[in-house]
Amino acid sequence: MKVAGLASLREPVSRPQPSSLRASGLPRGGARKRAYVRPCASSGNGNGAWDKISIDELEDWKNVGPPTPLLDTVNFPVHIKNFNTSQLTQLCKELRADLIHTVAKTGGHLGSSLGVVELSVALHYVFNTPEDKIVWDVGHQAYIHKMLTGRRDKMSTIRQSGGLSGFTKRAESPHDAFGAGHSSTSISAALGMAVGRDRKGRKNSCIAVIGDGAITGGMAYEAMNHAGFLDKNMIVILNDNQQVSLPTQYNGKNQEPVGALSSTLARLQANKQLRELREIAKGVTKQLPGSIQNTTAKIDEYARGMISGTGSTLFEELGFYYIGPVDGHNLQDLIDVLSEIRSTETVGPVLLHVVSEKGRGYLPAETASDKMHGVTKYDTLTGKQSKPSTKAMSYTNYFADSLTAEAKRDSRVVGVHAAMGGGTGMNRFENAFPDRVYDVGIAEQHAVTFAAGLACEGLIPVCAIYSTFLQRGYDQVVHDVSLQNLPVRFAMDRAGLVGADGATHCGAFDVTYMASLPNMVVMAPSNEAELINMVATSVAIDDRPSCFRFPRGNGIGIDLAAEGITEDLKGTPLEIGKGIIRKEGKDVAIVGYGSSVLECMKAASMLEEAGVSATVMDARFCKPLDGDMIRKLAKEHPAMITVEEGSIGGFGAHVMQFLALEGLLDGNMKFRPMTLPDRYIEHGSQQDQLSEAGLTAPHIYATAMSLAGKKVDTPIMS
Repeated sequence: MKVAGLASLREPVSRPQPSSLRASGLPRGGARKRAYVRPCASSGNGNGAWDKISIDELEDWKNVGPPTPLLDTVNFPVHIKNFNTSQLTQLCKELRADLIHTVAKTGGHLGSSLGVVELSVALHYVFNTPEDKIVWDVGHQAYIHKMLTGRRDKMSTIRQSGGLSGFTKRAESPHDAFGAGHSSTSISAALGMAVGRDRKGRKNSCIAVIGDGAITGGMAYEAMNHAGFLDKNMIVILNDNQQVSLPTQYNGKNQEPVGALSSTLARLQANKQLRELREIAKGVTKQLPGSIQNTTAKIDEYARGMISGTGSTLFEELGFYYIGPVDGHNLQDLIDVLSEIRSTETVGPVLLHVVSEKGRGYLPAETASDKMHGVTKYDTLTGKQSKPSTKAMSYTNYFADSLTAEAKRDSRVVGVHAAMGGGTGMNRFENAFPDRVYDVGIAEQHAVTFAAGLACEGLIPVCAIYSTFLQRGYDQVVHDVSLQNLPVRFAMDRAGLVGADGATHCGAFDVTYMASLPNMVVMAPSNEAELINMVATSVAIDDRPSCFRFPRGNGIGIDLAAEGITEDLKGTPLEIGKGIIRKEGKDVAIVGYGSSVLECMKAASMLEEAGVSATVMDARFCKPLDGDMIRKLAKEHPAMITVEEGSIGGFGAHVMQFLALEGLLDGNMKFRPMTLPDRYIEHGSQQDQLSEAGLTAPHIYATAMSLAGKKVDTPIMS
């Protein structure tokens, strides 16, 4: 193995290691020898097939599952510490096969976990969790890590109610050092752990594993900058699978990864000589006057260029020792390099650049445009995913197609997303307008302010970001959009409960944080026709910012033509701040916001059978609120309920504020807000989550019956 940045590959000091794990031709001791990476095309074992699952193998165990005699002996990482090279490579094959077989039945994140099988095994072979801290960025690639840390027998429950999380989770296992779900957080967390370790006088390792997509997030660079300044011992493993923007291949094309980072990674080198030289110099220069320290820093910069022959790297400029690139599927090399890093007595952060292949070893994943990143249940032989037939498209697709219809009629309409072209539907928009979509990478802050700049130039930017991810760009929404009253349109997908992705991706807070802002128009559709019309409404609003939220899942199958929607899904702008009555009644007014209107209508039918007459209002707008309609309902009904799939402080709070200021709460009218509870709801089916939240039709029915003074068996809230 030839790796820039390591002069030798010594054995880990904690235990003997088979000589076969040592890269041939490399010195045993402290010799100063430069080395470079060999091509990353081979697995480095000589066997050629251990990191691949063949069609024949898939056919043999399609129904009964793969044979895993070695994996069956592994419950925790300690059980692999004495494995030899052959056993470790066999373990990798069994893990890969077991993962393919398990996820085929559950769905989940497949491609990313297939790409880190060898890295996961190497990490747990060399390091000792939970004493050593491994922080997985995002956490969707941690399935192998879960299987090696006592959770393999529960993998069949992953992302299901009461089962394992699809991400790392501290409450699930002490081996999960840090919870995740959003990207670019691992380096910050690992650095904090390293500082805490040093303050406690401990010697454990702190490792962040981050992908080339997540490392495009600005927070990762803020953390590296701080890590270089603090100069703490920590390891950052950059898992480079050449998918900086996810996916890099779509719409039948082969797009280049977003950003300049991808080409930088392909060129990086560094050297151990300088690393050791700088360690010796540090102790001396820190005792010198400031002016001399500045001079030595400049000499250090020149030295990097002289010794490496290529000049300093970005990571070195941030204060990291760069090592790599290393073949992420060469288990022997990974173990050797990690062992060397672990045993080397140096001070400061190290970045290990690992090159891997997403979907490795499973042909359907290797050949899929998205590398089978996130999958539903699938056939193991073909990789074909099972998707239930529905009478309506997903809300995401209705959004994308209606935006396309708007763009056909106005050349100023452009789309912006943050490395989520598939999830937000922007890939569909790009099919029609390839030069009018901007993928900014995992950079929500930049996406928002970039869209603000577009608005300054008279364009019509539609910024499509998941509700949960827009939280990452909130200061920019406030300062760069709302404060300047710029007409940026925010399409907030995955609003409300999101099912299997759980609490990390739940869109609970967008109504609260967006409706609190001056100038912002805040909308939510109750069905796909309403969504299409809200896209048209948002595009038409040119004097202030606006936003609309919509849920994960499919539309309800409404007759779009009957709602005035054109064949190409062009909608009609709504009157700003005006709701609509969906059902007339007299005993109780139920005011629904967004997708909750459907449950309100079901509850009204249940109430009618019980002799209670309910009015159902589809609010449409949280801001500006339809005060006239709310006032009328409050005066004509003895009780009012608001229902929303959002947090406390959202739509219901705005209604209460209005009612209080109007004096409509001073009399006998009873009011009850129904929101998501003040706690996080874990992964499971959306219906299970809705029930746990107490927002189903039976819960609304029970609340209304209680207000009407009638007894009911169904609990008001779960």
